[in-house]
Amino acid sequence: MKKTIPVLLVCAAISASAADLVLRNGRILTLDPSQLEVQAVAIAGGKVVARGTNAQMTSQITPATKVVDLGGRLATPGFIEGHGHFTGVGQAKMALNLRNVKNWDDIVSMVAAAAKEVKPGEWIVGRGWHQEKWDHKPTPNVNGFPIHDELSKVSPNNPVMLTHASGHASFVNEAALKAAGITKETPNPPGGDIMKDANGRPIGLLNEQAQGLTRRAMNQYLAQRTAEEREAVLQKEIDLAAQEAISKGITSFQDAGTDAAGIERLKKRAAAGTLPLRLWVMLREPTREMAVDAPRLHMIGFGDDHLTVRAIKQQVDGALGTRGALLLAPYSDLPSTSGTPTTDSKDLEAQAEIAIANGYQMCIHAIGDGGNRMVLDLYEKTFKANPTVKDPRWRIEHAQHLDPADIPRFGKLGVIASMQAVHATSDGPMVLPRLGEKRAREGAYVWQSLMKSGAHVSQGTDAPVEDVNPIENFYAAVTRRMKDGKEFYPEQKMSRMEALRSYTTENAYAAFEENIKGQLKVGMLGDVTVFSRDIMTVPDNEILKAEVDYTIIGGKVAYQRR
Repeated sequence: MKKTIPVLLVCAAISASAADLVLRNGRILTLDPSQLEVQAVAIAGGKVVARGTNAQMTSQITPATKVVDLGGRLATPGFIEGHGHFTGVGQAKMALNLRNVKNWDDIVSMVAAAAKEVKPGEWIVGRGWHQEKWDHKPTPNVNGFPIHDELSKVSPNNPVMLTHASGHASFVNEAALKAAGITKETPNPPGGDIMKDANGRPIGLLNEQAQGLTRRAMNQYLAQRTAEEREAVLQKEIDLAAQEAISKGITSFQDAGTDAAGIERLKKRAAAGTLPLRLWVMLREPTREMAVDAPRLHMIGFGDDHLTVRAIKQQVDGALGTRGALLLAPYSDLPSTSGTPTTDSKDLEAQAEIAIANGYQMCIHAIGDGGNRMVLDLYEKTFKANPTVKDPRWRIEHAQHLDPADIPRFGKLGVIASMQAVHATSDGPMVLPRLGEKRAREGAYVWQSLMKSGAHVSQGTDAPVEDVNPIENFYAAVTRRMKDGKEFYPEQKMSRMEALRSYTTENAYAAFEENIKGQLKVGMLGDVTVFSRDIMTVPDNEILKAEVDYTIIGGKVAYQRR
Protein backbone atom coordinates (compact mmCIF):
# COMPACT_ATOMS: atom_id res chain seq x y z
CA MET A 1 0.00 0.00 0.00
CA LYS A 2 1.37 3.43 -0.98
CA LYS A 3 2.23 5.58 2.01
CA THR A 4 0.97 9.17 1.90
CA ILE A 5 2.05 12.15 3.93
CA PRO A 6 -0.87 14.01 5.55
CA VAL A 7 -1.27 17.59 4.41
CA LEU A 8 -1.25 18.82 8.02
CA LEU A 9 2.30 17.57 8.45
CA VAL A 10 3.45 19.57 5.48
CA CYS A 11 1.79 22.72 6.76
CA ALA A 12 3.12 22.26 10.28
CA ALA A 13 6.67 22.78 9.11
CA ILE A 14 6.09 26.13 7.47
CA SER A 15 6.68 29.66 8.66
CA ALA A 16 3.81 31.34 10.47
CA SER A 17 4.47 34.65 8.68
CA ALA A 18 1.88 36.00 6.25
CA ALA A 19 2.21 35.30 2.56
CA ASP A 20 2.79 37.81 -0.22
CA LEU A 21 0.68 35.71 -2.60
CA VAL A 22 -1.83 32.92 -2.12
CA LEU A 23 -3.15 30.85 -4.99
CA ARG A 24 -6.33 29.07 -3.94
CA ASN A 25 -9.18 26.98 -5.31
CA GLY A 26 -7.10 25.39 -8.03
CA ARG A 27 -5.77 22.10 -9.29
CA ILE A 28 -2.15 22.68 -8.42
CA LEU A 29 0.27 19.96 -9.50
CA THR A 30 3.34 20.34 -7.29
CA LEU A 31 5.29 17.52 -9.00
CA ASP A 32 6.46 16.55 -5.52
CA PRO A 33 5.73 12.80 -5.31
CA SER A 34 4.95 13.09 -1.60
CA GLN A 35 2.01 15.39 -2.31
CA LEU A 36 1.38 15.65 -6.02
CA GLU A 37 -1.77 17.79 -5.99
CA VAL A 38 -3.06 20.53 -3.69
CA GLN A 39 -5.78 23.19 -3.73
CA ALA A 40 -3.69 26.13 -2.61
CA VAL A 41 -0.15 27.45 -2.35
CA ALA A 42 1.27 30.34 -0.33
CA ILE A 43 4.41 32.25 -1.35
CA ALA A 44 6.43 34.71 0.75
CA GLY A 45 9.84 36.23 0.18
CA GLY A 46 9.89 34.69 -3.28
CA LYS A 47 9.56 31.11 -2.06
CA VAL A 48 6.84 28.59 -1.33
CA VAL A 49 5.99 28.69 2.38
CA ALA A 50 2.87 26.55 2.50
CA ARG A 51 0.65 24.31 0.44
CA GLY A 52 -2.48 22.34 1.16
CA THR A 53 -6.22 23.02 1.21
CA ASN A 54 -7.96 26.37 0.86
CA ALA A 55 -8.80 26.31 4.57
CA GLN A 56 -5.19 25.66 5.56
CA MET A 57 -4.04 28.77 3.67
CA THR A 58 -6.38 31.07 5.58
CA SER A 59 -3.76 31.75 8.25
CA GLN A 60 -1.36 32.95 5.55
CA ILE A 61 -3.66 35.71 4.35
CA THR A 62 -3.55 39.31 5.65
CA PRO A 63 -4.91 42.51 4.10
CA ALA A 64 -1.54 42.91 2.34
CA THR A 65 -1.64 39.45 0.76
CA LYS A 66 -2.56 39.19 -2.91
CA VAL A 67 -5.05 36.35 -3.30
CA VAL A 68 -5.71 34.77 -6.69
CA ASP A 69 -8.75 32.53 -6.99
CA LEU A 70 -7.82 30.00 -9.67
CA GLY A 71 -11.42 28.92 -10.16
CA GLY A 72 -10.37 25.30 -10.56
CA ARG A 73 -7.71 26.04 -13.16
CA LEU A 74 -4.52 24.02 -13.55
CA ALA A 75 -1.34 25.45 -12.05
CA THR A 76 2.11 23.86 -12.29
CA PRO A 77 5.67 24.73 -11.34
CA GLY A 78 6.87 27.51 -13.61
CA PHE A 79 7.77 26.27 -17.06
CA ILE A 80 11.48 26.28 -17.87
CA GLU A 81 12.59 26.85 -21.45
CA GLY A 82 15.29 24.18 -21.71
CA HIS A 83 17.05 25.37 -24.86
CA GLY A 84 16.45 28.68 -26.59
CA HIS A 85 18.29 31.73 -27.80
CA PHE A 86 17.15 34.46 -25.47
CA THR A 87 18.22 37.64 -27.22
CA GLY A 88 17.46 35.91 -30.51
CA VAL A 89 13.81 35.93 -29.45
CA GLY A 90 14.06 39.70 -29.02
CA GLN A 91 15.87 40.12 -32.32
CA ALA A 92 13.18 38.13 -34.10
CA LYS A 93 10.55 40.55 -32.78
CA MET A 94 12.39 43.36 -34.58
CA ALA A 95 12.86 41.55 -37.90
CA LEU A 96 10.69 40.13 -40.69
CA ASN A 97 8.93 37.05 -39.34
CA LEU A 98 9.23 34.40 -42.05
CA ARG A 99 8.13 31.41 -39.98
CA ASN A 100 4.71 31.05 -41.62
CA VAL A 101 5.44 32.08 -45.21
CA LYS A 102 3.97 29.71 -47.79
CA ASN A 103 6.62 30.04 -50.46
CA TRP A 104 9.55 31.99 -51.87
CA ASP A 105 7.20 34.43 -53.62
CA ASP A 106 5.80 35.49 -50.24
CA ILE A 107 9.31 36.25 -49.01
CA VAL A 108 10.13 38.35 -52.06
CA SER A 109 6.92 40.33 -51.54
CA MET A 110 7.70 40.95 -47.86
CA VAL A 111 11.20 42.16 -48.68
CA ALA A 112 9.86 44.39 -51.47
CA ALA A 113 7.50 46.06 -48.99
CA ALA A 114 10.29 46.47 -46.42
CA ALA A 115 12.62 48.00 -49.01
CA LYS A 116 10.13 50.83 -49.56
CA GLU A 117 10.26 51.75 -45.87
CA VAL A 118 14.00 51.85 -45.18
CA LYS A 119 16.81 54.19 -46.12
CA PRO A 120 19.20 53.24 -48.98
CA GLY A 121 22.02 51.10 -47.64
CA GLU A 122 20.12 49.99 -44.54
CA TRP A 123 20.11 46.23 -44.01
CA ILE A 124 16.85 44.30 -44.16
CA VAL A 125 16.86 41.23 -41.93
CA GLY A 126 14.40 38.42 -41.29
CA ARG A 127 14.25 34.93 -39.87
CA GLY A 128 12.18 31.77 -39.90
CA TRP A 129 11.95 30.51 -43.49
CA HIS A 130 12.28 26.81 -44.23
CA GLN A 131 12.29 25.67 -47.85
CA GLU A 132 10.97 22.20 -46.99
CA LYS A 133 7.75 23.74 -45.63
CA TRP A 134 6.87 25.79 -48.72
CA ASP A 135 3.89 24.72 -50.82
CA HIS A 136 6.05 24.55 -53.94
CA LYS A 137 9.72 24.69 -54.84
CA PRO A 138 11.09 27.92 -56.26
CA THR A 139 12.02 28.03 -59.92
CA PRO A 140 14.90 28.02 -60.63
CA ASN A 141 16.55 26.39 -57.63
CA VAL A 142 19.70 24.59 -56.54
CA ASN A 143 19.05 21.60 -54.27
CA GLY A 144 15.67 23.12 -53.44
CA PHE A 145 17.04 26.56 -52.57
CA PRO A 146 16.09 29.66 -54.61
CA ILE A 147 18.46 31.91 -56.57
CA HIS A 148 18.82 35.48 -55.37
CA ASP A 149 17.83 37.29 -58.60
CA GLU A 150 14.23 38.09 -57.63
CA LEU A 151 15.27 39.19 -54.16
CA SER A 152 18.00 41.41 -55.62
CA LYS A 153 15.54 42.97 -58.07
CA VAL A 154 13.10 44.14 -55.37
CA SER A 155 15.88 45.38 -53.08
CA PRO A 156 18.73 46.68 -55.25
CA ASN A 157 19.88 49.35 -52.79
CA ASN A 158 19.50 47.47 -49.51
CA PRO A 159 21.48 44.40 -48.44
CA VAL A 160 19.14 41.60 -47.34
CA MET A 161 19.95 38.76 -44.94
CA LEU A 162 17.23 36.23 -44.16
CA THR A 163 18.15 33.57 -41.63
CA HIS A 164 16.88 30.01 -42.00
CA ALA A 165 14.51 28.78 -39.28
CA SER A 166 17.30 26.60 -37.91
CA GLY A 167 19.75 29.48 -37.73
CA HIS A 168 22.27 27.37 -39.65
CA ALA A 169 21.97 29.11 -42.99
CA SER A 170 21.08 32.52 -44.40
CA PHE A 171 19.83 33.72 -47.75
CA VAL A 172 21.17 37.04 -49.03
CA ASN A 173 20.73 39.25 -52.07
CA GLU A 174 23.31 40.69 -54.47
CA ALA A 175 23.79 43.85 -52.41
CA ALA A 176 24.71 41.74 -49.38
CA LEU A 177 27.06 39.55 -51.41
CA LYS A 178 28.82 42.69 -52.67
CA ALA A 179 29.04 44.17 -49.18
CA ALA A 180 30.72 40.95 -48.00
CA GLY A 181 32.98 40.73 -51.06
CA ILE A 182 31.62 37.33 -52.07
CA THR A 183 32.24 36.40 -55.71
CA LYS A 184 32.59 33.28 -57.84
CA GLU A 185 36.20 33.06 -56.68
CA THR A 186 35.49 33.27 -52.94
CA PRO A 187 36.46 29.95 -51.30
CA ASN A 188 34.31 28.25 -48.69
CA PRO A 189 35.35 29.24 -45.17
CA PRO A 190 36.18 26.42 -42.72
CA GLY A 191 32.95 24.81 -41.56
CA GLY A 192 30.85 26.69 -44.12
CA ASP A 193 29.54 26.54 -47.67
CA ILE A 194 28.78 29.25 -50.22
CA MET A 195 26.23 27.50 -52.39
CA LYS A 196 26.80 28.06 -56.12
CA ASP A 197 25.02 27.14 -59.34
CA ALA A 198 26.45 24.99 -62.14
CA ASN A 199 28.42 28.00 -63.42
CA GLY A 200 30.00 28.70 -60.06
CA ARG A 201 27.86 31.77 -59.33
CA PRO A 202 26.78 32.23 -55.68
CA ILE A 203 23.02 31.78 -55.48
CA GLY A 204 22.67 33.64 -52.16
CA LEU A 205 22.54 30.65 -49.79
CA LEU A 206 25.26 30.73 -47.12
CA ASN A 207 25.48 27.60 -45.01
CA GLU A 208 26.87 27.43 -41.47
CA GLN A 209 30.12 29.42 -41.00
CA ALA A 210 29.74 31.09 -44.40
CA GLN A 211 27.05 33.26 -42.80
CA GLY A 212 29.81 35.05 -40.94
CA LEU A 213 30.98 36.69 -44.16
CA THR A 214 27.83 38.76 -44.50
CA ARG A 215 27.29 39.15 -40.76
CA ARG A 216 30.65 40.89 -40.52
CA ALA A 217 29.64 43.23 -43.34
CA MET A 218 26.34 43.99 -41.61
CA ASN A 219 28.08 44.57 -38.29
CA GLN A 220 30.43 47.04 -39.95
CA TYR A 221 27.39 48.96 -41.16
CA LEU A 222 25.75 48.83 -37.74
CA ALA A 223 28.98 50.03 -36.11
CA GLN A 224 28.28 53.45 -37.61
CA ARG A 225 25.63 53.99 -34.93
CA THR A 226 26.57 55.70 -31.68
CA ALA A 227 27.40 53.59 -28.65
CA GLU A 228 24.16 54.77 -27.05
CA GLU A 229 22.12 53.68 -30.08
CA ARG A 230 23.76 50.25 -30.14
CA GLU A 231 23.19 49.74 -26.43
CA ALA A 232 19.55 50.80 -26.70
CA VAL A 233 18.95 48.09 -29.31
CA LEU A 234 20.64 45.45 -27.18
CA GLN A 235 18.57 46.40 -24.14
CA LYS A 236 15.42 46.32 -26.25
CA GLU A 237 16.28 42.77 -27.33
CA ILE A 238 16.34 41.73 -23.66
CA ASP A 239 13.05 43.43 -22.90
CA LEU A 240 11.23 42.02 -25.93
CA ALA A 241 12.56 38.52 -25.30
CA ALA A 242 11.52 38.61 -21.66
CA GLN A 243 8.03 39.89 -22.46
CA GLU A 244 7.51 37.20 -25.09
CA ALA A 245 8.74 34.38 -22.85
CA ILE A 246 6.80 35.47 -19.77
CA SER A 247 3.59 35.85 -21.79
CA LYS A 248 3.96 32.20 -22.79
CA GLY A 249 4.32 30.95 -19.20
CA ILE A 250 8.12 30.77 -19.08
CA THR A 251 9.61 31.62 -15.68
CA SER A 252 13.17 30.43 -16.39
CA PHE A 253 15.03 30.40 -19.69
CA GLN A 254 18.10 28.30 -20.48
CA ASP A 255 19.99 30.38 -23.03
CA ALA A 256 21.94 28.38 -25.59
CA GLY A 257 24.94 30.59 -26.11
CA THR A 258 25.91 34.16 -25.19
CA ASP A 259 29.32 35.83 -25.31
CA ALA A 260 31.05 37.60 -22.42
CA ALA A 261 29.77 41.05 -23.34
CA GLY A 262 26.20 39.78 -23.44
CA ILE A 263 26.59 38.07 -20.07
CA GLU A 264 28.01 41.26 -18.53
CA ARG A 265 24.95 43.13 -19.82
CA LEU A 266 22.61 40.54 -18.27
CA LYS A 267 24.56 40.67 -15.02
CA LYS A 268 24.04 44.43 -14.75
CA ARG A 269 20.32 43.93 -15.28
CA ALA A 270 20.21 41.18 -12.65
CA ALA A 271 22.13 43.31 -10.15
CA ALA A 272 19.71 46.18 -10.71
CA GLY A 273 16.70 43.91 -10.31
CA THR A 274 15.51 44.64 -13.86
CA LEU A 275 15.94 41.18 -15.37
CA PRO A 276 12.28 40.11 -15.60
CA LEU A 277 12.78 36.33 -15.58
CA ARG A 278 15.43 33.82 -14.51
CA LEU A 279 18.24 33.01 -16.93
CA TRP A 280 20.65 30.09 -17.01
CA VAL A 281 23.25 30.91 -19.62
CA MET A 282 25.76 28.95 -21.68
CA LEU A 283 28.93 30.91 -22.41
CA ARG A 284 29.87 30.72 -26.08
CA GLU A 285 33.17 32.10 -27.36
CA PRO A 286 36.31 31.05 -29.24
CA THR A 287 38.67 28.96 -27.16
CA ARG A 288 41.21 31.70 -26.50
CA GLU A 289 38.59 34.04 -25.04
CA MET A 290 36.87 31.15 -23.26
CA ALA A 291 40.03 30.35 -21.30
CA VAL A 292 39.98 33.88 -19.87
CA ASP A 293 36.26 34.47 -19.47
CA ALA A 294 35.05 31.12 -18.12
CA PRO A 295 36.78 31.44 -14.72
CA ARG A 296 35.65 35.03 -14.12
CA LEU A 297 32.06 34.70 -15.35
CA HIS A 298 31.10 31.56 -13.45
CA MET A 299 28.14 32.45 -11.21
CA ILE A 300 25.25 30.60 -9.61
CA GLY A 301 22.03 32.26 -8.47
CA PHE A 302 23.25 35.82 -8.96
CA GLY A 303 20.72 38.62 -8.49
CA ASP A 304 18.24 36.75 -6.32
CA ASP A 305 18.43 33.61 -8.46
CA HIS A 306 17.98 35.53 -11.72
CA LEU A 307 21.27 34.70 -13.43
CA THR A 308 23.41 31.57 -13.51
CA VAL A 309 26.40 31.02 -15.81
CA ARG A 310 27.81 27.52 -15.47
CA ALA A 311 27.79 25.98 -18.93
CA ILE A 312 29.80 26.19 -22.15
CA LYS A 313 28.11 26.00 -25.56
CA GLN A 314 29.67 24.50 -28.67
CA GLN A 315 28.47 22.74 -31.79
CA VAL A 316 29.75 19.97 -34.02
CA ASP A 317 27.34 20.12 -36.95
CA GLY A 318 24.51 22.01 -38.61
CA ALA A 319 20.83 21.38 -39.22
CA LEU A 320 18.99 18.64 -41.06
CA GLY A 321 16.99 21.10 -43.16
CA THR A 322 20.12 22.58 -44.74
CA ARG A 323 21.78 19.13 -44.89
CA GLY A 324 24.43 20.37 -42.51
CA ALA A 325 23.74 17.78 -39.80
CA LEU A 326 26.68 15.35 -39.68
CA LEU A 327 25.57 11.82 -40.56
CA LEU A 328 27.36 8.48 -40.38
CA ALA A 329 26.14 7.70 -43.92
CA PRO A 330 25.16 10.00 -46.80
CA TYR A 331 21.84 11.79 -46.99
CA SER A 332 19.20 9.66 -48.66
CA ASP A 333 18.04 12.57 -50.83
CA LEU A 334 21.53 13.92 -51.63
CA PRO A 335 24.11 11.06 -51.52
CA SER A 336 26.94 13.44 -52.38
CA THR A 337 27.05 14.75 -48.81
CA SER A 338 26.99 13.48 -45.24
CA GLY A 339 26.84 16.94 -43.66
CA THR A 340 29.43 19.40 -42.42
CA PRO A 341 31.50 19.40 -39.22
CA THR A 342 31.45 22.96 -37.91
CA THR A 343 34.10 22.97 -35.18
CA ASP A 344 37.64 21.61 -35.11
CA SER A 345 37.96 18.62 -32.77
CA LYS A 346 40.97 20.22 -31.04
CA ASP A 347 38.83 23.23 -30.12
CA LEU A 348 36.17 20.95 -28.70
CA GLU A 349 38.74 19.10 -26.60
CA ALA A 350 40.25 22.37 -25.36
CA GLN A 351 36.87 23.74 -24.32
CA ALA A 352 36.01 20.47 -22.58
CA GLU A 353 39.20 20.87 -20.54
CA ILE A 354 38.20 24.42 -19.65
CA ALA A 355 34.80 23.15 -18.55
CA ILE A 356 36.28 20.45 -16.32
CA ALA A 357 38.76 22.86 -14.76
CA ASN A 358 36.16 25.51 -13.95
CA GLY A 359 33.08 23.54 -12.93
CA TYR A 360 31.13 24.10 -16.13
CA GLN A 361 28.78 21.79 -17.96
CA MET A 362 29.49 21.19 -21.64
CA CYS A 363 26.45 21.69 -23.86
CA ILE A 364 27.26 20.71 -27.43
CA HIS A 365 24.89 21.04 -30.36
CA ALA A 366 24.69 17.76 -32.27
CA ILE A 367 21.86 16.86 -34.64
CA GLY A 368 23.08 14.10 -36.95
CA ASP A 369 23.97 10.58 -35.77
CA GLY A 370 27.59 11.26 -36.74
CA GLY A 371 27.67 14.48 -34.74
CA ASN A 372 26.10 12.82 -31.70
CA ARG A 373 28.63 9.99 -31.78
CA MET A 374 31.46 12.50 -32.00
CA VAL A 375 30.20 14.28 -28.88
CA LEU A 376 29.56 11.08 -26.93
CA ASP A 377 33.10 9.93 -27.76
CA LEU A 378 34.50 13.25 -26.54
CA TYR A 379 32.51 13.11 -23.31
CA GLU A 380 33.47 9.50 -22.60
CA LYS A 381 37.13 10.29 -23.19
CA THR A 382 36.97 13.35 -20.94
CA PHE A 383 35.16 11.54 -18.13
CA LYS A 384 37.69 8.71 -18.15
CA ALA A 385 40.55 11.21 -17.97
CA ASN A 386 38.90 12.96 -14.99
CA PRO A 387 37.52 10.20 -12.76
CA THR A 388 37.27 12.48 -9.72
CA VAL A 389 34.62 14.62 -11.42
CA LYS A 390 31.31 13.11 -10.33
CA ASP A 391 27.91 13.79 -11.89
CA PRO A 392 29.05 16.35 -14.49
CA ARG A 393 25.66 16.37 -16.24
CA TRP A 394 27.10 17.30 -19.60
CA ARG A 395 24.48 17.76 -22.27
CA ILE A 396 23.90 17.18 -25.95
CA GLU A 397 21.73 19.92 -27.33
CA HIS A 398 19.12 18.54 -29.78
CA ALA A 399 20.26 14.87 -29.95
CA GLN A 400 17.81 14.58 -32.81
CA HIS A 401 19.09 11.66 -34.87
CA LEU A 402 20.94 8.83 -33.17
CA ASP A 403 22.45 5.57 -34.24
CA PRO A 404 20.75 2.80 -32.18
CA ALA A 405 24.14 1.76 -30.80
CA ASP A 406 24.58 5.19 -29.20
CA ILE A 407 21.22 5.45 -27.45
CA PRO A 408 22.28 3.47 -24.33
CA ARG A 409 25.41 5.59 -24.01
CA PHE A 410 23.38 8.59 -22.80
CA GLY A 411 22.16 6.75 -19.71
CA LYS A 412 25.48 5.00 -19.14
CA LEU A 413 27.51 8.21 -19.30
CA GLY A 414 24.93 10.38 -17.53
CA VAL A 415 24.66 12.63 -20.59
CA ILE A 416 21.48 14.70 -20.74
CA ALA A 417 19.53 14.72 -23.99
CA SER A 418 18.36 18.34 -24.28
CA MET A 419 15.68 17.98 -26.94
CA GLN A 420 12.88 19.91 -28.63
CA ALA A 421 9.66 17.96 -29.12
CA VAL A 422 8.20 20.50 -31.51
CA HIS A 423 11.08 19.88 -33.93
CA ALA A 424 9.83 16.32 -34.41
CA THR A 425 6.42 17.45 -35.65
CA SER A 426 7.69 20.56 -37.42
CA ASP A 427 10.53 18.81 -39.26
CA GLY A 428 8.87 15.39 -39.52
CA PRO A 429 7.90 15.66 -43.20
CA MET A 430 11.51 16.19 -44.27
CA VAL A 431 13.07 13.58 -41.98
CA LEU A 432 12.08 10.62 -44.15
CA PRO A 433 13.54 12.08 -47.37
CA ARG A 434 16.73 13.08 -45.59
CA LEU A 435 17.34 9.88 -43.59
CA GLY A 436 15.23 7.15 -45.15
CA GLU A 437 12.67 5.08 -43.25
CA LYS A 438 15.03 2.81 -41.29
CA ARG A 439 17.23 5.57 -39.86
CA ALA A 440 14.20 7.72 -39.08
CA ARG A 441 12.32 4.96 -37.27
CA GLU A 442 15.28 3.74 -35.23
CA GLY A 443 16.89 7.02 -34.26
CA ALA A 444 14.84 10.17 -34.95
CA TYR A 445 13.59 11.99 -31.83
CA VAL A 446 13.59 8.79 -29.80
CA TRP A 447 12.44 10.13 -26.44
CA GLN A 448 11.09 6.84 -25.10
CA SER A 449 14.16 4.89 -26.19
CA LEU A 450 16.39 7.39 -24.40
CA MET A 451 14.33 7.44 -21.21
CA LYS A 452 14.16 3.65 -21.11
CA SER A 453 17.94 3.58 -21.37
CA GLY A 454 18.10 5.64 -18.17
CA ALA A 455 18.76 9.01 -19.79
CA HIS A 456 17.32 12.32 -18.64
CA VAL A 457 15.42 14.07 -21.45
CA SER A 458 14.81 17.79 -21.05
CA GLN A 459 12.66 20.02 -23.25
CA GLY A 460 12.86 23.35 -25.05
CA THR A 461 11.76 25.06 -28.25
CA ASP A 462 15.06 26.34 -29.67
CA ALA A 463 13.28 29.70 -29.99
CA PRO A 464 13.30 31.68 -32.20
CA VAL A 465 13.65 28.61 -34.45
CA GLU A 466 10.20 27.67 -33.15
CA ASP A 467 7.73 29.70 -31.12
CA VAL A 468 8.80 29.80 -27.48
CA ASN A 469 5.27 28.65 -26.53
CA PRO A 470 5.60 25.56 -24.28
CA ILE A 471 2.00 24.50 -24.96
CA GLU A 472 2.87 23.78 -28.60
CA ASN A 473 5.91 21.83 -27.45
CA PHE A 474 3.84 19.90 -24.88
CA TYR A 475 1.32 19.02 -27.60
CA ALA A 476 4.09 17.78 -29.88
CA ALA A 477 5.55 15.64 -27.10
CA VAL A 478 2.31 13.85 -26.28
CA THR A 479 0.88 13.50 -29.81
CA ARG A 480 3.83 13.62 -32.26
CA ARG A 481 1.17 14.84 -34.67
CA MET A 482 2.35 16.75 -37.73
CA LYS A 483 0.35 19.42 -39.56
CA ASP A 484 -1.02 16.85 -42.00
CA GLY A 485 -2.52 14.93 -39.07
CA LYS A 486 -0.12 11.99 -39.29
CA GLU A 487 1.78 10.88 -36.20
CA PHE A 488 5.55 10.74 -36.46
CA TYR A 489 6.53 7.30 -35.07
CA PRO A 490 3.97 7.47 -32.23
CA GLU A 491 5.66 4.73 -30.20
CA GLN A 492 8.07 7.45 -29.02
CA LYS A 493 5.33 9.70 -27.56
CA MET A 494 5.66 10.98 -24.02
CA SER A 495 2.85 10.60 -21.54
CA ARG A 496 1.42 13.90 -20.36
CA MET A 497 3.15 13.57 -17.01
CA GLU A 498 6.45 12.78 -18.71
CA ALA A 499 6.03 15.84 -20.91
CA LEU A 500 5.19 18.07 -17.95
CA ARG A 501 8.16 16.80 -15.97
CA SER A 502 10.46 17.28 -18.95
CA TYR A 503 9.53 20.98 -18.97
CA THR A 504 9.91 21.41 -15.21
CA THR A 505 11.76 18.87 -13.09
CA GLU A 506 13.94 17.53 -15.91
CA ASN A 507 14.94 21.00 -17.08
CA ALA A 508 15.77 21.90 -13.49
CA TYR A 509 17.89 18.75 -13.17
CA ALA A 510 19.64 19.53 -16.45
CA ALA A 511 20.83 22.80 -14.92
CA PHE A 512 21.72 21.51 -11.40
CA GLU A 513 18.71 23.47 -10.13
CA GLU A 514 16.45 20.66 -8.95
CA ASN A 515 16.71 21.88 -5.34
CA ILE A 516 15.18 25.27 -6.15
CA LYS A 517 13.07 24.78 -9.29
CA GLY A 518 10.78 22.31 -11.00
CA GLN A 519 8.55 21.52 -8.00
CA LEU A 520 6.32 23.51 -5.69
CA LYS A 521 7.79 22.41 -2.37
CA VAL A 522 8.20 24.45 0.77
CA GLY A 523 11.47 26.38 0.48
CA MET A 524 11.63 26.27 -3.31
CA LEU A 525 11.16 29.24 -5.63
CA GLY A 526 7.61 30.52 -5.97
CA ASP A 527 7.49 30.24 -9.76
CA VAL A 528 4.11 29.13 -11.14
CA THR A 529 2.38 28.83 -14.50
CA VAL A 530 -1.45 28.89 -14.60
CA PHE A 531 -3.37 27.62 -17.64
CA SER A 532 -6.80 28.48 -19.02
CA ARG A 533 -7.44 24.77 -19.70
CA ASP A 534 -6.19 21.63 -18.04
CA ILE A 535 -3.59 20.39 -20.51
CA MET A 536 -3.25 17.21 -18.44
CA THR A 537 -6.84 16.07 -19.00
CA VAL A 538 -8.46 17.77 -22.02
CA PRO A 539 -8.66 15.79 -25.28
CA ASP A 540 -5.57 16.01 -27.47
CA ASN A 541 -7.28 18.32 -29.96
CA GLU A 542 -7.98 20.87 -27.20
CA ILE A 543 -4.45 21.17 -25.84
CA LEU A 544 -3.49 23.86 -28.35
CA LYS A 545 -6.54 25.90 -27.32
CA ALA A 546 -5.06 26.34 -23.85
CA GLU A 547 -3.51 29.68 -22.98
CA VAL A 548 -1.41 30.96 -20.12
CA ASP A 549 -3.56 32.96 -17.68
CA TYR A 550 -0.83 33.80 -15.15
CA THR A 551 2.95 33.67 -15.05
CA ILE A 552 4.22 34.06 -11.49
CA ILE A 553 7.91 34.59 -10.73
CA GLY A 554 9.07 34.67 -7.13
CA GLY A 555 5.53 35.12 -5.87
CA LYS A 556 4.85 38.13 -8.08
CA VAL A 557 2.44 38.16 -11.00
CA ALA A 558 4.71 38.87 -13.97
CA TYR A 559 1.95 38.29 -16.55
CA GLN A 560 -1.84 38.09 -16.48
CA ARG A 561 -3.90 37.40 -19.58
CA ARG A 562 -6.58 40.00 -20.18
